[in-house]
Amino acid sequence: MASSTVDSARPDRPAQPNLAFRRLRGQRSPAEFAAAVRRAAREIGERVSCDARYIGRVEAGEIRCPNYAYERVFLHMFPGRALTDLGFAPRSAVRGRGARTTGAGPPAPAGGPADPHHPHHPHDDPEESDVLRRVCMAGGATVAAASLGPLGPALDAAAAGRPPRRAGAGHAGALEEAVRRIRLLDDRHGADGLYRRAAAPLRAAYALLDAGATRQATADRLSAGAGELTLSVGWLAHDSGRFDDARSHYAEALATARMTGDAALEAHAFCNTAFLARDAGRPREAVRAAQAAQRAARPLGSHRLLSLLALREAGGWAGLADRVACEQALARARTLHDRGPADADPEWMSFYGQAELEGLEAQCWSALGDWPRAARHARAAAELQEPHFARNLALYRAELADDLARGGRPDEAAAAGTRVLDLLDEVQSSRVHTMLAGTTRVLLPHRRASGVSAFLERHAALPRTS
Repeated sequence: MASSTVDSARPDRPAQPNLAFRRLRGQRSPAEFAAAVRRAAREIGERVSCDARYIGRVEAGEIRCPNYAYERVFLHMFPGRALTDLGFAPRSAVRGRGARTTGAGPPAPAGGPADPHHPHHPHDDPEESDVLRRVCMAGGATVAAASLGPLGPALDAAAAGRPPRRAGAGHAGALEEAVRRIRLLDDRHGADGLYRRAAAPLRAAYALLDAGATRQATADRLSAGAGELTLSVGWLAHDSGRFDDARSHYAEALATARMTGDAALEAHAFCNTAFLARDAGRPREAVRAAQAAQRAARPLGSHRLLSLLALREAGGWAGLADRVACEQALARARTLHDRGPADADPEWMSFYGQAELEGLEAQCWSALGDWPRAARHARAAAELQEPHFARNLALYRAELADDLARGGRPDEAAAAGTRVLDLLDEVQSSRVHTMLAGTTRVLLPHRRASGVSAFLERHAALPRTS
């Protein structure tokens, strides 16, 4: 896994804007340019999830040299140009052996501004990093769990009970990078193999908060990073069926948001709380939490965030069997989503696109017992989902299989369920396993339907999850 690289010698010095890269963007917005980067990546078989924030950090000079995946994409987009023509520093000047042998001093603590989809290992040589990147992208859930650590000297020391006297910008960056790494691995492989390993970065986060920072800007980054990491670890607990642990983590993040006046973190915490309440069978709490999240989010300027929160509210109304209120919230979610992305969209929302919208709407219709409509939206979600986000793809197909089974289409349900089974070497998610188990119970009386017996036998042969 290659990293984005920063100034190893002086990570806290003001970055120099990358004017050459800004000129290449031209009249396109950062979000439009990020979409062009993602399209170019798909053309050459690369996997990046570039967003407007990443483009802004490149243009601000925070990313002095891109990781190897982005390098290939940028050189594909602008053939005949070198990285230096795009405004980046030579790789040897900012990392690897070259940086260490030219008087640059030791590498900065891990976590300077980095690509959120390729975790940062500050001591890797370029060749080693590229090999690790390919292994991580090709590997399954076992590789994913191992890939969470080490987290770099800054977080490893803090997690081991050796926090610095005062935390600096490099520590805040390391914390932010840990959040990105967890989210990426969860998107691709599911939560079950990651939850226990996430305890170490969480310990580090609160050790850094206790150490304090000399600058208020760094203190604010540490608080926001600790809150987001707490939510990420809470989601790992949530997705792996540990609802009490998840509730505790979400409450901790909400308390952090309230103490620091961080509206964005508060909206995120309430968003997750609403989702958990729905899954835990507390639909009225889900509605209240989603509405609280919307109040916190309105000043932030992100239509996509408000769209997701409307879907969280819709899920609560569906659990209360209030079809009218659910349909109103779903319509609001689609209207807001159709207004498009914005620079104000939170980084953690990179998972939220048309596929997720369809998937969440499918869950609402399923809760209301409208199986044909639920299946239609679940099928759309599976078809729209980029295949390398294996966890979400498995989730949408599992939703589809269950909706088809309950809607009286056992042969199609078995086919969809079999496609989920094909992903389970790569995905570890108790949510997906629970959904499949429910589908098998529905299909048991239909063993003679085409493909059902083979699906049930294959499901029965799965290793039992704890």
